[in-house]
Amino acid sequence: MREIPGVRSTHVAAAEGRLHVYRAGEAGSPVLLLSGAGVDNARLSWRHLIPVLARSHQVMALDWPKQGLSRPWAGRVTHERMLRCVHEVLDDAGFERAHLVGLSQGGALALATAIESPGRVDRLVALAPAGIISFPPVVHQLLWLVATLPLLNTTLPTRLLRTREQIAAFARRALFAGPVDDFDEIVDEIVEEVRVAGAGSSDWQNGSIGFLRMRVDLRPRLHEITAPTLFIQGDRDIGVKLKHTLAAARRVPGARVEVLEGNGHWSNRQSPERVNALIAGFLADDRDGRAGDR
Repeated sequence: MREIPGVRSTHVAAAEGRLHVYRAGEAGSPVLLLSGAGVDNARLSWRHLIPVLARSHQVMALDWPKQGLSRPWAGRVTHERMLRCVHEVLDDAGFERAHLVGLSQGGALALATAIESPGRVDRLVALAPAGIISFPPVVHQLLWLVATLPLLNTTLPTRLLRTREQIAAFARRALFAGPVDDFDEIVDEIVEEVRVAGAGSSDWQNGSIGFLRMRVDLRPRLHEITAPTLFIQGDRDIGVKLKHTLAAARRVPGARVEVLEGNGHWSNRQSPERVNALIAGFLADDRDGRAGDR
């Protein structure tokens, strides 16, 4: 699989295993990139963004536990454990604070970190974030049932994505809403992730939904976020609907929203040049220069 130029692999020791972190860039304010769930990993999400940000930032891209090269990992990975991962990576690198950029599951953890630990977050970018959606009765209970049964959340999805053709069809339907220049390479990377870890939902996804209500619902506390915040959202995303992200952004004081027409859930891979420019420009507007204070 093609490597990302100028990127090195590092690891952060933890009781349950090792967190794998890609690092790039030698100077500038630190940025921590947080990928999505399921068949995602740091290389899949941030292949195109890392080299762009590394020109003027110290970049870290985390493979969540049980994802990418953060394997093996013992035990379930709860919301609280995921939040600790963010702190462990920053502490290991010696950064008191950093910019956070998160996609989907990673967007939820970026928002949650800004709520729970505002002193560690300088600027925040959330792409189609999870943790801001609820479902009507019956639909919610069906989703809870899926989340509680490994047959439905692990075994069946993996069997449905056994071949490269099945994975390509899934990517076109669930992740994108238009042409992607490096689509074949993306499929190859998803095939590799599925081969190693299967195609099931993450522990965080399964644990975020309770029988009666969402266990992870950030909406009531979004108004507490003080970091300058940018939301990026594809208007044809079937996983996180545009209306949900717009409603969440209205709760964050001073938040900015960029809607990408004709984009699906992985706008960072469907339209990397546009997304990279939006993120790089937003992070460059660091007027107080506090990011990375050690």
